[in-house]
Amino acid sequence: MLSVRGLTKIYGGRPAVQDVSFDLQPGTVTAFLGPNGAGKSTTLRMITGLTPPTGGGSWVAGKPFRDWPNPAHVAGVLLDASAVHPGRSGGSHLRNAASLIGVPARRADELMVQLGLGDATRKKIGKYSLGMRQRLGLAHALLADPPLLMLDEPINGLDPVGIRAVRELLRGHAARGGTVLLSSHVLSEVDQTADRIVMIGNGRIVADGPIRELLASHRSLVRGPDMQAIANALMQAGVLIQPGPDGQILADATSDRVSDVVHAAGVRVHGISDHQQNLEELFFRLSGGGR
Repeated sequence: MLSVRGLTKIYGGRPAVQDVSFDLQPGTVTAFLGPNGAGKSTTLRMITGLTPPTGGGSWVAGKPFRDWPNPAHVAGVLLDASAVHPGRSGGSHLRNAASLIGVPARRADELMVQLGLGDATRKKIGKYSLGMRQRLGLAHALLADPPLLMLDEPINGLDPVGIRAVRELLRGHAARGGTVLLSSHVLSEVDQTADRIVMIGNGRIVADGPIRELLASHRSLVRGPDMQAIANALMQAGVLIQPGPDGQILADATSDRVSDVVHAAGVRVHGISDHQQNLEELFFRLSGGGR
């Protein structure tokens, strides 16, 4: 549904995005992660045709996004929820947008209600809270019921009820065969919403794959009656170790490898388990900081 190949952007001789490539398939929710300044927004702007790339390209359903005669029917985009006229009412803004892309006005009214803005239809957007503007931007992206959604921080400013509603909406979109690419700093929500991660650090892709595979650390936690003896056996076998939670040893080896080492050394253990890193650990380990 979305193919990105070698996207590169150079500003003033310095690369902001370098050789970014990935593919998105129908039926998936992909989280696009990275620290501030890593190149996420620049990449999304290049995909949507708002920023010309220095090199590479991207294709939505086989064409560059801006080459579609009515791109809103192919991809719904939310990049900046504040980029709306503050003097217009939310309902008027969404109905005008619907008219521009050839969608009935009733679709705009339905989405205002679906996104929890039914009581704010006549309210000026300038008086909307951050969360309300986010929901209005999401409604705009959904107007033509496009197969692809590209959303930058869609839950920014939402309360827990709103966050859950957006999660269910995005998972439902994917379950119906749609494709979602979302950028978010709320890692706990990403863990519940996405089934795949594309992570960018310093302008380059540093991880790309199913979330559960990326979280499998291939490390082990081990405990026993003589922790020093366990540590000595592992170090002598060339296994890197560090302190783990609750006094355990975190070994840079699979549980099978750890079991073989301590057994061969004649060291007793009370338990060996696979270490499952969380998304925050993965984020800081791989993404780095800055551009």
